[in-house]
Amino acid sequence: MDSFEEAVQVLPPRLRTGAMTLPPLVRRRVEEIRLRAGRSPTVAIGGDELPLPSDGPVTRQDLELTVEIATRASAHSALERIRQGYFTIQGGHRIGLCGSVAVENGKVKNLRGLSSLNIRLAHAVPGCGEAILGELLRNRTFPSTLILAPPGGGKTTLLRDMARLLSDGRLTPPLRVGLMDERGEVAALWEGVPQFDVGARTDVLEGCPKAQGLLMLLRGMNPQVLCCDEVTDPADCAALAQCGGCGVKLLATVHARGLEDLRKKSLYRDLLAQELFERAVFIEPGPTRRYRVEVLLC
Repeated sequence: MDSFEEAVQVLPPRLRTGAMTLPPLVRRRVEEIRLRAGRSPTVAIGGDELPLPSDGPVTRQDLELTVEIATRASAHSALERIRQGYFTIQGGHRIGLCGSVAVENGKVKNLRGLSSLNIRLAHAVPGCGEAILGELLRNRTFPSTLILAPPGGGKTTLLRDMARLLSDGRLTPPLRVGLMDERGEVAALWEGVPQFDVGARTDVLEGCPKAQGLLMLLRGMNPQVLCCDEVTDPADCAALAQCGGCGVKLLATVHARGLEDLRKKSLYRDLLAQELFERAVFIEPGPTRRYRVEVLLC
């Protein structure tokens, strides 16, 4: 079963039937399946949304049935995730939700009266990090590295594969990797099992704030490399500094179009000033992603 066929299994039968009429070449390019109440279903391909064959517009019942199928009729068990507006299903696919939010004491209590739903298909690219990791290594030693790219530039995909390569010892001796996966996008745990291959010696902590989770991994799992996706908060930087000060190598991603763009943002400027990272990998956008290494520390 390919990624598309696996993802559409959570759709109600009438929508699933229409989805499976798409030609195989189109299916392989689908990035998202979008359902909006009162509108025709669509698929996202390369930034465009195209109609998905169906016998009518999406109904509220279609949305509710999709969630019921995806959670195996146990939506309450996925409530914590649903409160955040998304949850992960088998295969690593991620379902985002919109609707009426119930708030209690300033916190989201529940999401009900669904209005739209987005199934983001899981895609891994095993091997995409091999060449760049080989370029980064010095005497088979991994240097603490930042991965930079604009949103949608492939940072998470590269982070995932580099974690796998380091953990499995493809180019270095096998390393214990601690992966802080706050939003469940890197490993995509499902019933405790990563739905993406992140390496045999990788320990995954999912769902808690990065700053807290990084320190939990440091204290509890004795990692040699700590990985996290999307550093966005001063607390994240403080936790990285504490971990780096304990001798752990770091691998993290940030939103930036290059080193100059990074230095324009006070949060990242301060992060660079702490000299935690020795190398930066820039992902250059385009039809084919290209990677470029910059030396931050000799």
